[in-house]
Amino acid sequence: MQWSLVIPLKPLARAKTRLSDTAADGVRPGLALAFAQDTVAAALACEAVASVAVVTDDERAGRELAALGARIVPDTPADGLNAALAHGAAVVRAYRPCAPVAALNADLPALRPLELARVLAAAAEFPRAFLADAAEIGTTLLAAGPEQELHPAFGPDSRNRHRTSGAKELTLAGVDSVRQDVDTGNDLRAALALGVGPYTTAAAAGLLSAP
Repeated sequence: MQWSLVIPLKPLARAKTRLSDTAADGVRPGLALAFAQDTVAAALACEAVASVAVVTDDERAGRELAALGARIVPDTPADGLNAALAHGAAVVRAYRPCAPVAALNADLPALRPLELARVLAAAAEFPRAFLADAAEIGTTLLAAGPEQELHPAFGPDSRNRHRTSGAKELTLAGVDSVRQDVDTGNDLRAALALGVGPYTTAAAAGLLSAP
């Protein structure tokens, strides 16, 4: 089974504001882009992934991520994260109507293709499934099988929200790279400890070092 992934990315100038204690205003846009580049590159290298669609209105991000092979989908609803994901899922289903679809965070710079494949294989066993983030509060991946609606409920406490919506929580060991999103300086340190991709390595050089 091959999946279509939908990755949302807000305008870079407004991205990663919680990293303000670690990265200055002039650094954060480039860091957010680097996270997304490493995420998209790893996702496209995963054998379980047929395509990656990035929902964004950021022109710079669109150019850079399209160069990696992602399909760029304008955020036509312009009504927040969940609306963007639902829109992206509808767009990819228009050209792959029977394909399973998964929403994936754009801030997974340590993402490893083999770990992503394991998560998607586990998700394929259920109509809808999700993976909690490393903090066990949020969600990094939400999957919907063929002919199933995604019904994204990202935002505060999305782990509980997705569980309440009927999605199956995946409890897999050894998939830390799929769970380690980056919102804070401590998150970035954890991702660096796992081993980030080349874009984040360059963008974070001199910013902080892994423990």
